[in-house]
Formats: sequence, structure tokens, C-alpha cells
Amino acid sequence: MSSPLSAGPDLRARLAKNIAKPDWLASPKVFRTEVLAGLVVGLALIPEAISFSIIAGVDPAMGLFASFTMAVVISVVGGRKAMISAATGAVALVVAPLSHEYGVGHLVAAVILGGLIQVVLGALGVAKLMRFVPRSVMVGFVNALAILVFMAQVPEMHDVPWAVYPLLVGGLVLLVLFPRITKAVPAPLVSTVILTAITVAAGIAVPTVGDKGELPSSLPVPGLPDVPFTMDTLTTVAPYAFALALVGLMESLMTAKLVDDITDTRSNKTRESVGQGIANIVTGFFGGMGGCAMIGQTMINVKVSGARTRLSTFLAGMFLLVLCIAFGPVVSRIPMAALVAVMVVVSVATFDWHSVRPRTLRRMPVGETTVMVVTVVAVVATHNLAVGVVLGSVTAMVIFARRVAHLAEVSAVVDPDGKQAIYAVTGELFFASSNDLVHRFNYKDDPDHVVIDLTDAHIWDASSVAALDAIETKYAQRGKKVTIVGLNEPSAAMHDKLAGRLTGGH
Repeated sequence: MSSPLSAGPDLRARLAKNIAKPDWLASPKVFRTEVLAGLVVGLALIPEAISFSIIAGVDPAMGLFASFTMAVVISVVGGRKAMISAATGAVALVVAPLSHEYGVGHLVAAVILGGLIQVVLGALGVAKLMRFVPRSVMVGFVNALAILVFMAQVPEMHDVPWAVYPLLVGGLVLLVLFPRITKAVPAPLVSTVILTAITVAAGIAVPTVGDKGELPSSLPVPGLPDVPFTMDTLTTVAPYAFALALVGLMESLMTAKLVDDITDTRSNKTRESVGQGIANIVTGFFGGMGGCAMIGQTMINVKVSGARTRLSTFLAGMFLLVLCIAFGPVVSRIPMAALVAVMVVVSVATFDWHSVRPRTLRRMPVGETTVMVVTVVAVVATHNLAVGVVLGSVTAMVIFARRVAHLAEVSAVVDPDGKQAIYAVTGELFFASSNDLVHRFNYKDDPDHVVIDLTDAHIWDASSVAALDAIETKYAQRGKKVTIVGLNEPSAAMHDKLAGRLTGGH
């Protein structure tokens, strides 16, 4: 048997063509974009990771190592290309009480357990629930996120040396104008380098990255959490682990959906769910504080820098580690004003300004606007994106149920011989629409035989069957017979299964 190497040139050419080249090697331009985007995100991750570590009450190294391992692992196992995962404020808020009360060991154990829960939920298909998140919730999620990103920068602009303000304005000008000159180099990188050079050369004393905390000087070492492996430990960390898993998955899946829309591509949400769990498990064994997708850094990577592949995510983690360990003294001198300027531009670019224009608000149904507002207010009030998404989705469901409840109609059809009453029911019958169904019939004056025609209706739940049972019972109490006709196959199956078996009286 001949081998591919001994085959002719045509076969070798076909084999080479079938071996897919990584998308980040599609062209030198794509490769350059990915590398520079990774560098920009790596720089921006450092102060945020340190800030989130402070929120969680742990050493800055835990947040930085978490950002490194999350980004590197998710770049391989994740389902959404170019999305950035790292230590986040949402996860920090979840694990902070556990860290403060029980210590770092319990926090790390919760991260590992949370990762395991995410893997299980991902394998069970929890990502499919994303289809039930309405567009108005998505818009509210995006707008609330933009507001939170901006609000997080306000402390960096309050009670600071006067020199911060001209640096901030200069950074904003560079970020807005530089892309009009060239997009070969990301504007955030140019702005950061120029502002750092100015402050160092002129000896301007302003808050820097180094002021946020000491950067690590050595590589992370894997190990087990320093906790007793007992049932007491499990019961202590399990609630926090479950909350971490849910918050992390919700934020990651919402961010993935947003990136899908921006890049006009689809992602594998189930793979992303499992990948988030694997990344958190690895992060826990390396002593990190856990994390999930970061909307702000993802917007820098995808929307500002133009990244589209896994390479940018991988390099963001690698650059973060290299910058902290090899170039710590240099990175420490980056003025916070440079990074604040980047995040302000990100927040403005992220906000969906079209959704709040007067013309849009006048055309949009009141219910849709209400859902968006509820989502934004809940997120901004709690600083928890997951809470906002849940409340927004519940509000949307209630509004939808109220709207659909009025679509079920009952109309009396005149029988020529007058020996029977015929009622035609149209619409979707479920718990909300079937509640009033019982009161739409003339039990007293109808003849002895009543026909209920469900040809243009559909039975969705037990509440509807119970309503039909109640109608039959009311007629039976007056000695009248009811015949139900026109059931489609699914409705007939449900009615036959449940009719007369939903109350103790039957």
C-alpha cells in the first residue's frame, strides 16, 4: 500500500488543502491584529484583576493568576472565539463573603466545585435556555453593562491630582482620532504608550497601575485547596459554588450572544458552558479566585481592536503573565488615566444609543421598554448582571402572558334547529388565558346539548383541561350534556390523559 508521501503531487496537494489552517494565520494582517489586541487586553486586565481581588478580599496575585488561567484555558476549550474570560467583579462579589469568613482555602474550593457544576450544567444543555431571553432584556443587559463600566471609572476621576484630567482628555482624543489615521495599531495601545511616556518623562505624579497592588514576581504553582475534605466543608462552600456557577454561566452566555451579534457569527454555547467550568477548575487548582466572560475586555478585543480568533484570547492571558512577571516595574508605571480613558470609550461604544432615542421609544411597545428599564435598573442597583437578566426575563414573561391571555376568544354559533348551543373557541389555551374561560358560557339559558368546538384552539397545560372540566361540571349540574370536538392530536392526547382526573371529586 502506498503512503501519502509516495503518492503523486495531486494527492499531496489535496491532502494539504484538507488540513485546515488556523484562522489567525489567514493573513499577516489578521495575525498582527490578534497579537496587538491580545496585548491591549492584557494591559487592561491588570488593574481590573487587582481591583476585583480587593473586592474579594484576597491577594492581588489571586486575581491576576485567575485572569491568566481563565483566558488561556478558555481560548482552547471555549465555544466563542475572541471572547475574553478572566477574574470578574460579579464572581468577586459572590465569593467575597466566603473569603472574609472562612479564608482563601474555602474560596479556592468553591471555585473548583463551581467549575464542576458548570461542566454538569453545560452537559445538561443549560445553554439552550438562552433562547428564552428576549431582545429587550439583551438591550437592557448591554446598556446596564455600559453604565456599570462607566461607573467603575468614576472613582478614578474623583479626588485625584489635577494632572489626571488633561491626561484623561488627551487619552480620549487619541482614542477617537487615531483610528481615523490608521487602524493598523489599536488606538488603546497607542494611547497607553503615549500617556505612559509623557508621565514618566515629565515626572508627573498621578495614580498608576502599581498603586492598585503589588504585581506577582513568579509563576503560579498548582495545588489542592488548603481545606479539610469533610462534609462540613462541602456544605459551607456548596451555596457559593452554585451561585458562582450560575452567575458565571449567565454572564458568559449573554456576552457570547452579544459577540455573536457584533461579529455576525454563531458560537457553540454548550461548549462555552462546559469550557467555563473547565477553566474555573484549572483556575482553582492554580490558586485563582475564579472568573467568567468579561464584557468590557471582550468589547475592547472585538469591537475596538477588531480581534476575531482564539489567538487574541490566548495572548491576552499570556501577555498579562509576562507583563506582570517580566515587566512588572514598567507596567506599574502606566497611569490609571490611560486605562480609564479606554474603558470610558468602551462604555460609550457598548451602550445602545438607538434604544433610547425618542423616536425609538415612541414606536416601541410599552411592555418592551418596561422590560429594558427593569433590566437596567436591577443591574445598576445590584451591580449584578445575573439579577437584572432574571428580573428582566420574568417581567417579559409576565407581560407576554398577559398579552397572550386575551387572545383566547369564545363565540356562540347559532344552531339552525335550536336544539343545541355551539361555542367556537379560538386561540392558545394555557394557565393565563383559560382562567376566564369558565365565565364565557351561558349555563342557565343554553339548551340541553352544548358543543364546544376547539378546531382553532390548542390546549397547552393542565389548567386548560381543568377549565374544560369545570365547564362540563357546571352544565352537568343543570342536567345538560357537553361534547368537545375539533381537538388537534396533541390537545386530544393531553385532554384524554387529564380530563376528570385533576380534582378529588372525580
